[in-house]
Amino acid sequence: MGRKLTIVFFDAGGGHRSAAEALKSVLETQEHLWQVHLLNLQDELDRLDLVRRVTGIRIQDAYNLILRKGWTRLTPQLLPVLQGVIRLYHRPTIEMLCKYWKQHPADLVLSVIPHFNRALAESIRATMPAVPFVTLLTDLADYPPHFWMERESEYIICGTERAEKQAFSLGHDRDHVFLASGMVMKPRFYQKRSLNRPEERKRLGLAADLPTGIVLFGGHGSSTMLDIVKRLHGGKSNLQLILICGKNQKLLEKIKGLKTRFPIFAEGFTQEIDYYMSLSDFFIGKPGPGSISEALQFHLPVILECNGRTLPQERYNAQWVTEKRLGVVLKSFREIDVGVETLLDPATFAELEANAGAYSNRALLEIPGFLDKIEERSGSRSHGSASPIISTSPLERAPWASMMSRAELGSSK
Repeated sequence: MGRKLTIVFFDAGGGHRSAAEALKSVLETQEHLWQVHLLNLQDELDRLDLVRRVTGIRIQDAYNLILRKGWTRLTPQLLPVLQGVIRLYHRPTIEMLCKYWKQHPADLVLSVIPHFNRALAESIRATMPAVPFVTLLTDLADYPPHFWMERESEYIICGTERAEKQAFSLGHDRDHVFLASGMVMKPRFYQKRSLNRPEERKRLGLAADLPTGIVLFGGHGSSTMLDIVKRLHGGKSNLQLILICGKNQKLLEKIKGLKTRFPIFAEGFTQEIDYYMSLSDFFIGKPGPGSISEALQFHLPVILECNGRTLPQERYNAQWVTEKRLGVVLKSFREIDVGVETLLDPATFAELEANAGAYSNRALLEIPGFLDKIEERSGSRSHGSASPIISTSPLERAPWASMMSRAELGSSK
């Protein structure tokens, strides 16, 4: 039996579950080094959920409703309220977690969620003092105070230099902070997809050689996508669009009913985002860390919006894109026609595409190695479940490791 690893996630947004499941999939292919259990913290917190008591809606469901409806302008004001509720229930949360750890002990606990890491750290110290506690940021940077990083956090894994500096400024030292090369993505984004782009585009009803943008606003889509199509229809850019509407069937039907001067292809909810990105030349969407990372993995420059409606924890993402010269950031998608014209200027596009192609993200295959180092340093062999550490590196053990060279990624372009 492998060492027991518990990954703590919840379903507020899609990135936390996605990161947890991606890590589980790679860890469980590595010669049973880790026995991985996924803990949806919301399931344990339901009896403490004040929002649910008052409204009948779980905290994570309320958050997802805000995203679907686009009510994000109030999030900076709502965040302190949420954090106040979490502080109010801090002691009951710790008591609940202590009970959980006594019933479900682990050799290492990895959190891929914000807000509750102080409670997780304190509950682990109280019940399993020898067990390492690790926080993995699924955002490009923290949004302090008390969002991702806490003084009580033992180990922190960051995906950018900005987040690493934030950890150091909070008092964490080099032995307890690890820098990955980006955000965790699903395994399929690290695999080589060999295809004939012109033929695949034509199969979707698109032109073989037009500049192609993929428009993506999460699993539930956004009405903003409709406006983007209409504004680009009235613009001058020579292009075509792939639009992923997610579970928003009404949006899908409206977009399919549009008459545009350029080809479009609209799709609903799909697990084939990597396929559609492999057919694209650039990305249009919100500045979520997952979408940006996935686009860059296919060498796609990005066009983002950043304004008062942008989630506060995602505003740095737009700054990061600007600093790294990876795309164009607009104040509003009402300027999308100008943004696309700017991006598709030959000299600008060549620079941005080259920068996107140079960005190398191997985070999914780096983090298992970090966990091995953390477990070695802690000397934790809790509950007698640990197995010897195999000397081969995580990259060597991963079945798709041979597909990981940057020359291969996006090589179909």
